[in-house]
Amino acid sequence: MPLDFDAAKEEILQFCESKSKSKSKFYFNDFTKLFPDAKSREVKKVLTALVNEEKMVFWSSGSTTMYGLAGAGKQSAAEGEG
Repeated sequence: MPLDFDAAKEEILQFCESKSKSKSKFYFNDFTKLFPDAKSREVKKVLTALVNEEKMVFWSSGSTTMYGLAGAGKQSAAEGEG
């Protein structure tokens, strides 16, 4: 079953906002669990669209890439996101 692109974007944003008190960065696998029937490539396309729309940002530790809401988290002000 193909992923509904707009509904998936809303669900991802709601998921991030609901967890924002305890967590500001999320692994890719956190999002694939939201859509167990979707292919990981479809989920990646939705996340990439959210990054391109500047609603989400990439964060990299050098070995791990994570996603977060734009302007959220401890480092956002230091990185010029806020």
